[in-house]
Amino acid sequence: MLPALTLLIVCQFAGEALTRAADLPLPGPVVGLVILLVYLIARRGPSEELKTTSSVLLRYLLLLFVPAGAGVVTQLDVLGANILPALIAVVISTALGLGVTAWTMQILTRKSDP
Repeated sequence: MLPALTLLIVCQFAGEALTRAADLPLPGPVVGLVILLVYLIARRGPSEELKTTSSVLLRYLLLLFVPAGAGVVTQLDVLGANILPALIAVVISTALGLGVTAWTMQILTRKSDP
């Protein structure tokens, strides 16, 4: 479990370092995920240890949202003052996310059909 966890942290750190060094307008963890994706493609998939480690992390993923939820509750006055832009951003980003996911799924299912 430790080597797989180390791989995940190193990819995130590399993404963070790359975004800061190149002054990219992207979050470091997103670039780290791209680095991990490239690694997994080159390796032709994850190891069993990485699958197990990521499954354990995903099982407790909801706990990571508790601080964000607490932060929102402490800033309700700011959210109330900016409710319209916040709602527009949530609706548009949700629609875009669903659209990109559906488009990607269509491409992947077409490629897997014989």
